[in-house]
This record gives sequence, C-alpha cells and structure tokens, in this order.
Amino acid sequence: MSAIGAPLPAWRVRRGGGIASLALGEGSPRRLDAHSVRVRVEAVALNHRDLLVADGRMGTGDFRVPCSDAAGEVVEVGDAVTRFRIGDRVMPMFFPDWIDGAPQPPNVAQALGGNIDGVLQGELVVPAQALVAVPPHLCPEEAATLPCAALTAWHALFETGGLRAGQRVLVLGTGGVAIWALQLAKAAGAHVTLVSSDDAKLARARSLGADATVHYRQVPAWDDAVRRHHEGRGVDLVVETGGSGTIARSIAATRLGGTIALVGGVAGGFDVAVDAFALVGKRLAGVLVGSRAMAERLCDFVALARLRPAIDRVFAFEHAADAFAHLATGRHVGKVVVLGPGMARARRR
Repeated sequence: MSAIGAPLPAWRVRRGGGIASLALGEGSPRRLDAHSVRVRVEAVALNHRDLLVADGRMGTGDFRVPCSDAAGEVVEVGDAVTRFRIGDRVMPMFFPDWIDGAPQPPNVAQALGGNIDGVLQGELVVPAQALVAVPPHLCPEEAATLPCAALTAWHALFETGGLRAGQRVLVLGTGGVAIWALQLAKAAGAHVTLVSSDDAKLARARSLGADATVHYRQVPAWDDAVRRHHEGRGVDLVVETGGSGTIARSIAATRLGGTIALVGGVAGGFDVAVDAFALVGKRLAGVLVGSRAMAERLCDFVALARLRPAIDRVFAFEHAADAFAHLATGRHVGKVVVLGPGMARARRR
C-alpha cells in the first residue's frame, strides 16, 4: 500500500489528441472514506472505447486517466466496509453507481475512463459497492477482461437475448466483446456463427468453438450466407458490434421473433439508420455494458464453466502506449491487456 502523498504512476491522455498524447506521469493516492476500498492495479484491459476517448469522440474533460477495465488486489478497506477484506481479488465496475435494476440517468452518469478518471494507474480508491470479486481460477490479466467486454457480451446474450441452449447466435468480428460472446454462447450450448474479414481470425474463432464462419469480404452478402446456413430462417440473436456499417445485414440475418442486441459501432460508428419495416417481427435492443448484479451473475457463470478469455497480447505498464497502438491496428483477436506497474505476467492458476 502506498503512503498518502507518495507519487503513483498514472497514464493520462489529452482528449482529442489521440493515442499520441498518452503520457506517463504521477498522481497522488486518495484517502479512504469509511465505505471505500484501496485496490492495487494488477492488470488493465483495453477497449475500442478507449480509442474513442483519446480521439475526443467520447468522454469529457481535457485530460483523463483512460480505461475502464481492471483487476487488482485489495490493500486497504474503509472502517464500514464488510464486503471485502485485504488480499481479496476484485474488479471495479464500468458504471460505479449501477448496482442492480434497469439503467437510469443517475446510475449511469459516471463511467470509468470517460467522464471520470479510469484505471490505467497504480492504485484505485473505489466505493466498495462498485467492486465485484473475480472468478478465482483467473489470473489478473484474464480477470481484467471481464468488467466491460465480457459483461457487455453477457448482457447482450442472457439479460437482453434470454439465450437458451440450442439457439443460434451470430457474432460480428473478433474483438473483445465478440470473442467473449462466442465463448459465453458456446458454454451455454448455443450454435454460433461468426463473421470476419480475415482468414486467420476466422480460423482462430473456429478454434475457440465457432460452429460456422463467413468471410464478409469474400461473401459481401453475408446475411444471405447466414440465413442459408440456418435453412433460410436466420438466427435467434445477433450480437451487433459493427453499428451503421453492419446493422442492415444483421437485421436481415435475424429470424422473425429474433433479437438484434446493439452493443457497438466499430464498423461505422454509432450513427445508426435503421429501416423500420425491416424490423417488423424482430427486436432491436441497445445494450449498455451492465450492472454490478449482472457482473456477479457473469462471474458465477465464468467460474462454473471454467472459461478463460482469449488474450491477444500483454504489455508492460510502461509500454501502455504500444498497447493502444496495437489495438488501433485492428489486428487483435480477443483482448489487449496492460499489466499493472511492477507486475510480471501472471501464470494461469
């Protein structure tokens, strides 16, 4: 535990300056109140959103400690904290105030790494109510992939889509949310079709359990290919990560009575225009990461199924800018992770 006033390493980005503006500096640890917990950061996972914050397309403020997803160890607890003890392994929630129930303006007003400082630093002081215990079989870099990517996939599949064994799921791409959706859906007994534009990525997806894959550059009308694969009926659920560049085909690939869970906009942004007639008999639902209660259900499922995330690359803390640059290339499959300061890469348990 760091003494109050001792400098701590922290990365900051100038919003609008892009990833070139990332700089490693120092911050001072905060004092605990009675209901807070101090967490030593052991690993941080990057998301596409972190690039948008750097580019000034999301978030607020001139400078921001980036990133929302971390795992770490409790090193100090406030006097009134009963949920956690020193030595517990935890992860902070993307929305610290969203504990349970439906999203409401007050409980999603603050988001780590967006309009409040994020987790790419040495220590965090977090309200105990905004933490969840990580599955015990995961090492820190694996656990760090859960708070946004895995939780968003879980929300889309189970909380929104009501996924059941034997149903058919369509996943777009091979980023963090997409690969977690593939792994979670397969663990639940679903049939998963995955669409990508890279043969090596498609092969990796098949090795992770994808039942069918479609190369969308070779098959531009990939929605037709998906329907044909399912006897012309389409899929029960789409985890739609592309946005305006893919939404029309995702709707077309969905069966009557099916659901399109809209979770991102990596293929054209979030300015999505939808043909209302194409949605007749189908449901389009927006997914907003998730609550702490959802995260607890996710962690229980991950622990029961002994799931491990697909991690593309792990970077040392001092090379976090290289991790952002790697994420920006789009060549990753699964998650890009940065270790906490002074952390060596952990062995899987």
